[in-house]
Amino acid sequence: MRSNRLLGTGLVLLAAVIIAYTIMGPLVLGVIHFRTSSSGLYQIRGADLAALVVVVPVCLLVGMMAWHNHPAAPVLALAPSLFAMYIYSQVILGNEYFQVPGNVERFFPLFLSMFLLAAAVALLAWTQIMPGNLPPMSGRFRRGSGLLLVAMAGFVVVGLHLRTLIDAMGDQPTGAAYLATPVAFWVVKFYDLGIVAPAAFGVGIGLLGRRSWARRPAYGILGGYVLLAWSVAGMALSMLLNGDPDGSVAQFVGMAALAGVGSVFAYFLYRPLFMTEGTAAPVPFAATRSDREG
Repeated sequence: MRSNRLLGTGLVLLAAVIIAYTIMGPLVLGVIHFRTSSSGLYQIRGADLAALVVVVPVCLLVGMMAWHNHPAAPVLALAPSLFAMYIYSQVILGNEYFQVPGNVERFFPLFLSMFLLAAAVALLAWTQIMPGNLPPMSGRFRRGSGLLLVAMAGFVVVGLHLRTLIDAMGDQPTGAAYLATPVAFWVVKFYDLGIVAPAAFGVGIGLLGRRSWARRPAYGILGGYVLLAWSVAGMALSMLLNGDPDGSVAQFVGMAALAGVGSVFAYFLYRPLFMTEGTAAPVPFAATRSDREG
């Protein structure tokens, strides 16, 4: 009970600091001046709007569930906490500190506290999840989730980063994003190609191989990917509406579609966590003999 209340308090505090940052950021008051290009500001505004509309409500809802000792709360808490660690560490690391004017460094304690709080929530949630208590997956749904995670990893590598990475590695790069904000460019490339895509690919392969260890991280990675996909869709929409040369309808439609498909899978993945004892589990999670044995 005490750990659940700690988890709930952490999630509510995380929602509060996200709201406070968003109000001070370029989306509302503009007190925080990021050292980035106009395109970078468009992306930050889009991500902040997505955080307010999607991530903050998730934090508050799951936080209340944790306070009421709901068994699904630790599993659901992984997605927003991992998302916050990813996004708000990049926000402070990806500035052009010696090239673009701004004051973002004055708010380093805020971003550090957001990262540490999100990390504490993720760690506390992870330690409360017992793999043996997770609902079983049907073979078909397990394979579908594995294929989706592998596809997401492939989309991140090929659809989002490959073309611009090849350009940046050439002798005379021409990409506007790279030339305007090289620090942010490489920070995002490192995170996505070094952490996000490999994690999704590895867990996806684990699910396809019926590995029992893959089930617990699948909840956090799939949920975090869905939140991240909506955030990137928000960035793409903001860039498109503001006439950014790097914005495109294809990118927005692709990310929105990916977020939508991921949301459907996340719904079926999380739904059995709300099933009361004695209630029949939905078909996608009906236990198979291979699930029970492995």
